[in-house]
Amino acid sequence: MCRVPDLCVLGLGLIGGSVLRAATAAGWTAWGATTSAADAEAAGADGFDVAADPDEALRRAVAADALVVLAVPLPAVDEVLRRVAALAPTARLTDVVSVKEPVADAVRGLVPGARYVGGHPMAGTSASGWAAGSASLFEGAAWVVAAEDGSDPAVLREVVALALATGAHVVPTSAAEHDSAVGRISHLPHILAAVLAAVGADGGPLALALAAGSFTDGTRVAGTRPELVRAMCEGNRTALLDAVDDALGRLGAARGSLASTGGLAKTIDAGHRARTALDAQRVAERTDVTIDLGSAGVAEALRALGARGGRIVSLEGATARARTS
Repeated sequence: MCRVPDLCVLGLGLIGGSVLRAATAAGWTAWGATTSAADAEAAGADGFDVAADPDEALRRAVAADALVVLAVPLPAVDEVLRRVAALAPTARLTDVVSVKEPVADAVRGLVPGARYVGGHPMAGTSASGWAAGSASLFEGAAWVVAAEDGSDPAVLREVVALALATGAHVVPTSAAEHDSAVGRISHLPHILAAVLAAVGADGGPLALALAAGSFTDGTRVAGTRPELVRAMCEGNRTALLDAVDDALGRLGAARGSLASTGGLAKTIDAGHRARTALDAQRVAERTDVTIDLGSAGVAEALRALGARGGRIVSLEGATARARTS
């Protein structure tokens, strides 16, 4: 059987707080810590196990050989990793940060002895802080697990188990492929939402009075705290530049067509086909397969599963049950 490790969550904002709630609800022994006095007080008042400070939480993690979850914004990662290096240099370590290559690079540079497997739950809201979290935040969501060659198989299984325990399904991929993908489906939408919100506001009170569902839906994530959006978007600069260039090319083509012929058929039809493909993928029939997470070459097999839109939906010992289209 795959062991269910104790869990130490460093950072108790929206995502970290939700991880602590969900893991506790699933029966895991879990505790958290944060440098935010307000979040620590609120989590403690809600009955959760909160260490006095991150150092205390890490010392406890060492004693229990717990899985440590890094749940802080990207700009704070290096500082927290330095504490991990000082107190838990060989820790079992994962994270829930929105970009993967910068975190993996930081772990290699600052905590080279850590047994690290990256992660990223694709869930959230525009709110932040402990109060915004929920034990059900990850239910039905994709949780990326970075399946890199050389990953510790025991930690890989534990990270998969954690994601499944929260109600998510696991999409395995590499850190580089993750960052490329989220540049298009997560970070670019934040940029477009910011632009759309600003363009709408420039229309004055009348435009905002007429704003309905399409504007509200399209600008929802613009309500996220700006420093959090900047951290994830600027931290994925290279991939985001590629996505922005793609979007600008398409907007330029739409403008050119509108100016010359008055038509937008190519742009609108392409968007409709893309959205229809998304809807179809979400309801497509899937084939069940099993993957031995302890087998040789498993990282490559997992990345191949993720590349074709597959997901891990359950885990029994070292055997993962996956579904793929």
